[in-house]
Amino acid sequence: MRYYLAIDIGASSGRHIVAHLENGKMITEEIYRFQNGPEDVVGYDGKEHLMWTHERLFTEILNGLKRAKELGKVPYAVGIDTWGVDYALLDENDQAIGGIYCYRDSRTEATIPAVHEKLPFEKLFEKTGIAFASFNTVYQLLDDVKSGRMAKAKSMLMLPDYFHFRLTGVKKQEYCNATTTGMVNAKTHTWDEEIIETLGYKKELFGTLAQPGEIVGEFTDEVAAIVGYKAKVVLPATHDTASAVLAAPLEAQTPYISSGTWSLLGVEQNEAHTSKSALDAGYSNEGSLNHTVRLQINIMGLWMIQQVRHEIDDKYSFAELVNMAKANPVKYELDVNDQRFLAPENMTAEINAAVGKELTTGEMAYVIYDNLARYYDIALKALENVTGEKYETLNIIGGGSKNMFLNELTAKYTGKKIIAGPAEGTAIGNLMIQMIGCGDIASVKEGRRIVKASFDVVDL
Repeated sequence: MRYYLAIDIGASSGRHIVAHLENGKMITEEIYRFQNGPEDVVGYDGKEHLMWTHERLFTEILNGLKRAKELGKVPYAVGIDTWGVDYALLDENDQAIGGIYCYRDSRTEATIPAVHEKLPFEKLFEKTGIAFASFNTVYQLLDDVKSGRMAKAKSMLMLPDYFHFRLTGVKKQEYCNATTTGMVNAKTHTWDEEIIETLGYKKELFGTLAQPGEIVGEFTDEVAAIVGYKAKVVLPATHDTASAVLAAPLEAQTPYISSGTWSLLGVEQNEAHTSKSALDAGYSNEGSLNHTVRLQINIMGLWMIQQVRHEIDDKYSFAELVNMAKANPVKYELDVNDQRFLAPENMTAEINAAVGKELTTGEMAYVIYDNLARYYDIALKALENVTGEKYETLNIIGGGSKNMFLNELTAKYTGKKIIAGPAEGTAIGNLMIQMIGCGDIASVKEGRRIVKASFDVVDL
């Protein structure tokens, strides 16, 4: 029996999920979980920045790999996925120069206008199809030029590629995550040379892009000595949303919401939409397997309720917050995608200021869920306008798919049939692509049939 291990690292937590195939089903088990979150750390420029504790994260990766051995479930293959846009710049000794910055850090405030002065956003979008976001890698890298950090760099790896390198000693740049940089050409599916040259980025940092399913290598002797075995490392779609969508049991081109800290609403397409209507609607064309596209929009998601919960010392579980929301319906409209909610000093205070009233915890939970669902409807109508299609069904995947109250509100606002699940979509998609890469599953189509037969998928 072959075991596979997905290491799925989100902005707030990470998990190791082991799986095998049995009687046409994928059997999964979470074997290790750890906390994550950015911290205030002194960066390369000597100032305090919001950064990831990448050495601690790598230690947690190793801890979970050791746990697999302890359970007698040594994986044949391993793959890591994370969020997009964040990366490591490595020096001549392959050390991460000045650490790894978090996308929520404010360092791009000065670089965004400087990038657009050389390359207007309309031109960037026409070339890459990637929607504007203040944290896109294309803006982060200009800060590295200004600080002198890039001058020392010999290679660049997106965060999961960096961890794969730490496991194998092999550097591969995976396509799906690379597209989140805003520097991959939507037509050629390679790094856009004009963007790189115009902004003065070092060409040597941008290599050949690898497809999900490709083998990176195997554990180095050093890693094998720590975890107790050698395994292959296989590229999943290393951007978590790309993995989640590949696992979704979508029929034809059914729109989806990958619901978690962020809500990603979109639909699979064969080619990028770089029209003015797509630009104006805020839609992005992120890469998927075999150069297909996820035409999707980033929505602030459950980040808002997560922050409110932290600000009351995690006093209530998420299930309790849902019950409190149900009991306290209040009608206040706010734009959940307003930049003011990206990284406020205090989310509770920011929401109170937005509605002009001090809300109770239950009222605040209702306002968040209600306005998320309302925004889903707005975004879905915009998607139908961009594609020229009308959709009857919406598939909600990821951890947020377990929130049946939010699902019900979404059904009410959109008028669509809602299919909820699978909840662990990202890890399942990661595992599925590993299995395809190793020859145990024939295709994504077969993989989705297996997923549908293996996991809870609920029709509302």
